[in-house]
Amino acid sequence: MVTTGIPKLDDYLGGGIPPGKTVLYYNHPGVEGDIFIIHALYHNILAGRKSIYLTLSSDPQIFREEFMSLGWKIEEHAEKFILIDAYSSLIGATSGEEYVVDNPEDIGNIDRIVRRALDDSDENLLLCCPLSAIMDLCGVEETLKVVVGWNNMVGDRGQNIIYHFTAWPYPSEVLERIKEELFNAVIEIGGIRERVIFGQYFAVVKADWTRATGKTVLFKVVRPGGVRLYIPKILVTGPFNAGKSSFVRALSTKSVSVDRNNTTVALDYGHVDHKGMSADIFGTPGQERFDPILRMLSSEAMGIFLVLDSTRPRDFERAKKMLEMARSYGLPYIIIANKQDLDGALSPDEIRRRFNVPDDVPIVPTIATEKKGVFEAFELLVERIMEDK
Repeated sequence: MVTTGIPKLDDYLGGGIPPGKTVLYYNHPGVEGDIFIIHALYHNILAGRKSIYLTLSSDPQIFREEFMSLGWKIEEHAEKFILIDAYSSLIGATSGEEYVVDNPEDIGNIDRIVRRALDDSDENLLLCCPLSAIMDLCGVEETLKVVVGWNNMVGDRGQNIIYHFTAWPYPSEVLERIKEELFNAVIEIGGIRERVIFGQYFAVVKADWTRATGKTVLFKVVRPGGVRLYIPKILVTGPFNAGKSSFVRALSTKSVSVDRNNTTVALDYGHVDHKGMSADIFGTPGQERFDPILRMLSSEAMGIFLVLDSTRPRDFERAKKMLEMARSYGLPYIIIANKQDLDGALSPDEIRRRFNVPDDVPIVPTIATEKKGVFEAFELLVERIMEDK
């Protein structure tokens, strides 16, 4: 099975892309959609799958350097990576690639070279193509007719094609056909806008082998690293001395606390990078005098960890008040039953009963000082944030 190289996206695709299936990355203008193709190419090359890319808009060497900018040493896997060069002929340059399109404005020429590359390869193959670039050069109907032929060809052989397409102002009937009719799966990549794009997302809107969730997943591109699912702000709150700072530090690849006498007096900040997911987390002090900070941060957060000291049920009333303040915007949340290693620690079931927690809200037992349970809690909250969106 072909994978996209993005764990959460592969989850939404039922584990990946089955043999013989085609996928379209449907990019809105202005977003970093091309990076998804590079992710798929590199991770399938690492898996030992021969992977082919038709380059039409950039020099082959510049395209290879894109992998390097992400920290990926593509030159170590040269035998598995093939570039079909449809760019050099456009600028009158000599190509050093094995497969060269002499006349990129002739769809028949492109078709012959692509089919030759497919014929020269075994069944365990991934082909990636820039659909909109070919359409712009060769014409819409001519290109789509050839695409249908490629799709049928790989379907019969159990190979795969991933296309990337930018939804420029083509006629609406063309966009509808591309999005609805030609491909087994469609992954939409878009931007959240006001006057400028300030966030990017992807969503599986169609997949004929599994249920498309349609969940919107925020992402950012980091170099090195590539695509990361990204939650801009998660709030960590709870009563005094519940272990919030320890929880933030346990989750974070880097963190900062402002302490006085071992007590947080400003904010904890941490950055999480886990299984292709990235988030910024902010912990608030537990004392009542800091409640205005809690209200301010919750207005900008996307989810909440409520951290409890499992040995101190007398603090639960304070925790309830803090949760009410933080959830005035209806944010998804998870309860962290911390300090489970201490004598007298209440079980999650007992905490649910005493705290009167709804059955659909997870209570995760943790020992933050030992990093036990913290990443399981993180994954659960991220999933609830995705469902909430």
